Amino acid sequence: MRKRWTLIPADEEAVSRLHGELRIHPVLCRVLVQRGISTFDEAKAFFRPSLDDLHDPFLMKNMDRAVDRVLAALRSEEKILLYGDYDVDGTTSVALMFEFLSGLGAKPDYYLPDRHKEGYGVSREGVEYARETGASLIIAMDCGIRAVEQVEIAQRLGIDFIVCDHHLPSEKLPGAVAVLDPKQAGCAYPYKELSGCGVAFKLAQAINTRLERSPEHLWQLLDLLVLSIAADIVPMTGENRVLAHFGLKKLNKTERPGLKALIESSGRHRPLDINDIVFGLAPMINAAGRLSDARHAVQLMLANEKFVAADYARLLNHRNTQRKTYNEVIVREAREMLDADPGLENRKSIVLFHPGWHKGVLGIAASRLVELYCRPVILLCESNGQAVGSARSVNGFNIHDAIAACSELLVNFGGHDHAAGLTMEVDQVPAFTAAFEAAVQGSISEEMLVPELKVNAVVSLSDLSPTFWRVLRQFAPFGPQNRRPVFVAKNVRDAGYSRLLKGNHLRLSVQQEEKKVWTGIAFGKGEDFHRLQKSKQFHIAFNLEEDTWQGNKRLRLLVKDLWF
Repeated sequence: MRKRWTLIPADEEAVSRLHGELRIHPVLCRVLVQRGISTFDEAKAFFRPSLDDLHDPFLMKNMDRAVDRVLAALRSEEKILLYGDYDVDGTTSVALMFEFLSGLGAKPDYYLPDRHKEGYGVSREGVEYARETGASLIIAMDCGIRAVEQVEIAQRLGIDFIVCDHHLPSEKLPGAVAVLDPKQAGCAYPYKELSGCGVAFKLAQAINTRLERSPEHLWQLLDLLVLSIAADIVPMTGENRVLAHFGLKKLNKTERPGLKALIESSGRHRPLDINDIVFGLAPMINAAGRLSDARHAVQLMLANEKFVAADYARLLNHRNTQRKTYNEVIVREAREMLDADPGLENRKSIVLFHPGWHKGVLGIAASRLVELYCRPVILLCESNGQAVGSARSVNGFNIHDAIAACSELLVNFGGHDHAAGLTMEVDQVPAFTAAFEAAVQGSISEEMLVPELKVNAVVSLSDLSPTFWRVLRQFAPFGPQNRRPVFVAKNVRDAGYSRLLKGNHLRLSVQQEEKKVWTGIAFGKGEDFHRLQKSKQFHIAFNLEEDTWQGNKRLRLLVKDLWF
């Protein structure tokens, strides 16, 4: 499906003013303005992140109550149970809080639900585990905002709850001692887009502040926190960007045996960036909970012995290999089902049910189908006699709202604008499929159904100097709302060295008016090779990146799309 290229607008007067103040390339000033940065001071804060810019954690609603309760538990040597979701965000939350509380002399326990038996969120089994082990305080992280019934059960058993969550709350909140969620009504916390681990970090920061301890105790946790920020695809703005910036520094120097073993097993090389986490480390961590036991991921992060860490890293790598196989099967079978469906072209959503699909991989497969068909996708399988699944959306469409419009057909659901999970009775799948299609039809625009490539600026290849690159790389770390800039170079021509690579990839050699030849790589664009050979000129949309080959660094083009 051919993408539409959309030039992101920018206030040209603001671009000109900023250029006068910063004296950097006007294209880079344009990219800054597109990110809401239009003054020297704003640019300075952007290019020079500081941990002093972190917000006061006590601005978060209920933070005082949460700190009081944790400190009371520490003084009384109560048993504290750390409860986390089974993904990267949840497992890093547990590992971070475990290490922090252990540093205060506590001996916390932790619990991660079985994805297949218990499902998402706080489970009754988790509460029962707390009762059996004598825990009197549960700190739920990256989940709990909708655990009204489970918290009530815990209260009857004499167990208190603190909820550290970042998901959208429903109208009724759980009756916990403290609910920490910057998205809840009445919360004055200035930054609303923290990861679940980020909210847990703010609790640790508040406790650290109350105890008047050095902030260095917190900075030691940033290598765990950056994993969650990258993997949970939260906006790379404000506080997240500051924490990710310093988290990457910490991760690249980490001495944690578990993270060192994970990096080695992933095949990624330092210095790591956000992409290395998203596509290298995070899938391995996630594979533990998707296919087996999420506790293995926490045990890896907390491992103190090199050989123990290496064993867990090998296990996670094996699980990730299995996950890739399951994903390939689901995508292939889903495409076969869609190819056999004559009504697909008239629908604006995809809902597929297959009882035998692996529950833990549905979200990844759904994301791949969104890329292929540019429609909101929900994939369902059978688990414990019910249809359970994952939903993924196209850019700009709130899939959570569309699912909520069908809530009377569901047992439960939850998630974000772009991703969600849901459960229903198997016999409700046909009715839900129709209701969801109606909800999508009523709110999605035609533009959302055509893949879009947002372009920051049109450039000449001669603009891409080493000086240009030195400034551009300071825009990192990249992520949602601070994406790696996409540039367009018009009327380039093949320099005669472009070739087709194995795996349907394309290696490009292009030039404009100047003689300099630029090399580039276009993943998955092999079908454009013959068109490229026949075209005298064409346009390319690309990211600029630095490539290292045999110890030598050079700039190259990561080509996102070609237009003939």
